[in-house]
Amino acid sequence: MKKTVWNFINSGKCSPSFNMALDEALLEWNSKGEIGPVLRFYEWEPATLSIGYFQSVSKEIDMEQVAAYGLGFVRRPTGGRGVLHEHELTYSVIVNEDYPDMPETVTEAYRVISGGVLEGFKNLGLDAYFAIPDSANKVEDLKKPKSAVCFDASSWYELVVEGKKVAGSAQTRKKGVILQHGAILLSLDVEKLVSLFKFSSEEQRERMRVSLPEKAVAIDRLANRAISVNECVAAFSKGFENSLNIELEPYELSEEQLRYVKEIEQEKYANDAWTFKK
Repeated sequence: MKKTVWNFINSGKCSPSFNMALDEALLEWNSKGEIGPVLRFYEWEPATLSIGYFQSVSKEIDMEQVAAYGLGFVRRPTGGRGVLHEHELTYSVIVNEDYPDMPETVTEAYRVISGGVLEGFKNLGLDAYFAIPDSANKVEDLKKPKSAVCFDASSWYELVVEGKKVAGSAQTRKKGVILQHGAILLSLDVEKLVSLFKFSSEEQRERMRVSLPEKAVAIDRLANRAISVNECVAAFSKGFENSLNIELEPYELSEEQLRYVKEIEQEKYANDAWTFKK
């Protein structure tokens, strides 16, 4: 069976606003038929706290701590909770809802796309599997998360190793196109992460600080060694190719496309009206 060719973009380190603007632009171009499906990898410069589309900055985020650490800050177009993008590799998948064998439901499409992440972990020698709630209570917990921190709990079909979350992803659908992006943890600084969020009490913050390492783990702890970004890119690229039965072909943005991305960046993701709207 002939493999479908997908576009592959490895953006390297980019500003938080540019990262989100490029994901949106790719979705826009795909909806117009100007570009086919895309797998993209990227990093963040500076290290950044991203928040989900529906999160409240004033209620959930300690912006003084964000500034104290010199972090970037951006609101994603997708849902989900706060993610510290520091020692990690981020992926995004842009694919039409009508893509062959793509499930109609968000949850099942999430499973299909995340299969590439699952295979990537296996390529690194890690025994990853999908998180699936085993009780009605856990299902309700996923609908109403207890905290603003992404890695506090696993959602449907997120990736788990040794019972702990190793990747956090989020999905949105617009103009007939699926955008799913997520963070693959290379290392995790629990103290820094927890300090960026507001809690109802210091006792609650301490509970989060203690419990988070029991719920989330980074690749370096699992592999007992540092894993480079390049090693991850190779492992997860092959994982997506195998899982989705695709062939990746490098894609270069034109000058015109870059100008369009910059327009979205300035109008939206680098604009306080978007970032602090909630």
